[in-house]
Amino acid sequence: MTQYVINGRKPLSGKVRVGGAKNAILPALAAVLLTEKPVVLHDCPRLLDVEKTIMILKTIGCSVKRESRDLIIDPSNINSWIIPDSYVREIRSSIIFLGSMLARMGRAQITYPGGCEIGQRPIDLHLKGLKQLGVVIDESNGYLKCEASKLEGATIHLDYPSVGATENIMLAAVKAKGRTVIYNAAKEPEIVDLQNFINAMGGNIRGAGTNTVVIEGERKLDEVEYTVIPDRIVAGTYMVAAAITAGDVFIENVIPEHLQAIIYKLREAGCIVEVHGLNVRVKGKYRLRAVEHTKTLPYPGFPTDMQAQFTSLLSVARGTSIISETIFENRYRHVPELVRMGANIRVDGQTAIIHGVRSLKGTRVTAKDLRGGAALVLAGLRAEGQTIVENKSYIERGYENLEGALSSLGADIVKLS
Repeated sequence: MTQYVINGRKPLSGKVRVGGAKNAILPALAAVLLTEKPVVLHDCPRLLDVEKTIMILKTIGCSVKRESRDLIIDPSNINSWIIPDSYVREIRSSIIFLGSMLARMGRAQITYPGGCEIGQRPIDLHLKGLKQLGVVIDESNGYLKCEASKLEGATIHLDYPSVGATENIMLAAVKAKGRTVIYNAAKEPEIVDLQNFINAMGGNIRGAGTNTVVIEGERKLDEVEYTVIPDRIVAGTYMVAAAITAGDVFIENVIPEHLQAIIYKLREAGCIVEVHGLNVRVKGKYRLRAVEHTKTLPYPGFPTDMQAQFTSLLSVARGTSIISETIFENRYRHVPELVRMGANIRVDGQTAIIHGVRSLKGTRVTAKDLRGGAALVLAGLRAEGQTIVENKSYIERGYENLEGALSSLGADIVKLS
């Protein structure tokens, strides 16, 4: 059995700390390939995706040692340009090893990546950008076989501000001759963190966080110690946990600027949200009010990774709410499970119409993906009776010791594995 067992109707209260961001540490681990010197990464969460990415590094010849929340990595003896299939098929983010491996070895082989089935996530923008840098790509027999005898800087315009494509191009361009300019780049905080990490090693990148990123190539990168940014989605999930349980939770180690869209929507629903430096306090109440319309958008818009959690919150709000999912077409897989708990939600294409109910009923539900699984845990915290959330391994891909954090706030939750 891999499940969470939750006895609901307990308001959360107390303090909880947010650790390093999954979506920042994963590209940083790929960027380690750009140097031959030791790298120390601080505040690295123990997540399934992180551990599998560490296994990729070990398989290709890196030495990786974990000391508490720190990773000490020696990439000097990388001896393979083939990214191992077994891990690539499990984690979507493994595709960003393509750019850094090409920069390091001049060639790379990778299979098509797996991950949560939340919709089509084509990598055509990654490949198009790398080709503009001079990479020759053979797509056959289920593999991407890439060669780059000489990477050359280029001007690249992304058709869509893809986070992964922006990261892959940045990683490859660090070793390209001359200047690379990425127009319509993704603006997410994790892009800024990747820029800062590479620059801390001696790179020269500017513009991350805007729609134009400039990389000056052929940089020799050195050793570095670096602390990744806190996880804004974990922070947002704790914020919604406080709101949905009518709790009062102080969340430490956040960057409030990264949470503005979430803060705005929680306040719109009737929550009290206070910002105290690098901390936020969220106070909920038993019946929040409906939010007229929430639309997921690339940063700084409302994050698609918070849509499922917010759906759970609005399912018990007073009135009718509408959510439009504009990023992934298959991101309402949690809705039928919420309906089994008594929620009144109708999905029409990419829009969810949510008629808030007074209470949810605990039952057995199944996580179908990472964020949808977190949403079911949140619903279980609010529901009457016992909720069992199956497939907790999905949730552990993005949340470190979620049951421990929630228990410390007063939740009645245990995991069975």
